[in-house]
Amino acid sequence: MTDPEPAADRSRGTGVWPLIRTERAALAADLEDLTDDQWAAPSLCTGLTVREVLAHMTAGASLNAVSWLTGVIRCRFDFDKQVAMRLAEQLGATPAETLERFRRIVPSTTKPPLPAIAMLGETLVHGEDIRRPLGIRHHHPVEVVTRVAEYYQGSDLVVVARKRIDGLRLTADDGPFTTGSGPVVSGPTSALVMAMTGRATYCNDLEGDGVELLRSRCGNG
Repeated sequence: MTDPEPAADRSRGTGVWPLIRTERAALAADLEDLTDDQWAAPSLCTGLTVREVLAHMTAGASLNAVSWLTGVIRCRFDFDKQVAMRLAEQLGATPAETLERFRRIVPSTTKPPLPAIAMLGETLVHGEDIRRPLGIRHHHPVEVVTRVAEYYQGSDLVVVARKRIDGLRLTADDGPFTTGSGPVVSGPTSALVMAMTGRATYCNDLEGDGVELLRSRCGNG
């Protein structure tokens, strides 16, 4: 279940894996008592239910570089097809099984060929994709979401973020994060992260002259 963390991840992302484990464990705890209707509710990931997003997270923590590449080749480099295939593999027969499979990967350091900080971003963002539609509130330590924001502001890997915020100045009102120049978008660091990764609903938590431009750039997340 675990892969050695590459030296590059250790040097650029010291202490990231404990943060990932903490976020995963908190999400698992938040989902313990969901009803069938809540499991079937639409998430913030277009076309995916709450349950399906959780299965997607399990899949991401179950694929190393070799198995990821094998799936890509099997799906003839159709990345969306691979995502759907891996999600189906981890969904399980019932919501309880979906949750149990996720619990098993909480301590996992297995990952596709991505930096560890990208896995932290995926964990945080997809966790909120699930929580927000269900009305579940979770406090992310500002130092954690700041690290994620700093990663996304310079990356379009996996999810477009850098291009989405081009020409805007993002400024957190609860922490040190700030980036860019242009019309201002300000608010909680967590809302900035979610908006820069395409979640338009989080623009409602932000202020400034650049909010509507950012909202217009939010697609399917």
